[in-house]
Amino acid sequence: MGYQAHFRVWRGDAEGGDLGDFTVEVNEGEVVLDIVHRIQATQAPDLAVRWNCKAGKCGSCSAEINGRPSLMCMTRMSTFDRDETITVTPMRTFPVIKDLVCDVSYNYVKAREVPAFSPPEGLEPGDYRMQQVDVERSQEFRKCIECFLCQNTCHVIRDHDDNKQSFSGPRFLMRVAELEMHPLDSYEERGGDRADEARGDHGLGLCNITKCCTEVCPEHIHITDNALIPLKERVADRRYDPILRLFRRGRD
Repeated sequence: MGYQAHFRVWRGDAEGGDLGDFTVEVNEGEVVLDIVHRIQATQAPDLAVRWNCKAGKCGSCSAEINGRPSLMCMTRMSTFDRDETITVTPMRTFPVIKDLVCDVSYNYVKAREVPAFSPPEGLEPGDYRMQQVDVERSQEFRKCIECFLCQNTCHVIRDHDDNKQSFSGPRFLMRVAELEMHPLDSYEERGGDRADEARGDHGLGLCNITKCCTEVCPEHIHITDNALIPLKERVADRRYDPILRLFRRGRD
């Protein structure tokens, strides 16, 4: 049985804006994105919202619902009290283009800064052979749908815009960790060092492992425990373990 819900949806652009009030019908089984679409169809035809699959796999409909970074298509209306006011705002970390649509180009800039997978010399793509046990650690990270909710909630860039230049954020530090763990990645053999680049080029040291990125991940990836902390440990070993430092010095 349907009911009337009270929504507050942010309306505006890069110059500013405010929350608009809407009373809208809610039916059984609906999600927040359904209601935003109904507002768009019946009350605010110029409301801008980004979405695609409505199945929690494209990462397009990221927003903040009652202050929590979430996917609108995966946030069920049944999780709220019927008399509760539901506030939907754009992701706070990124510049607003219009209404609920943000400019997330920062993330694509950072993606291009991560050196690509480097297969062993002479090995063709169809010849890759790996044991499942060798890829289990990094396979989890491939579930990322690039909704950028982890980037949005990371206070290093959320609260300090000037850090964006030197900090890639959890999504792309996770990408570095994934490649660093890959059994066939030969980047180091070609003179690179993903762990050291994570520390220098991607700002790994700015991450203080609060786990806020893990808490908002819709794919339930253990970003902090399985990617960021092991990467930090690798960096610490390489830079501060006296035995490893002697070994590296002798090798150089």
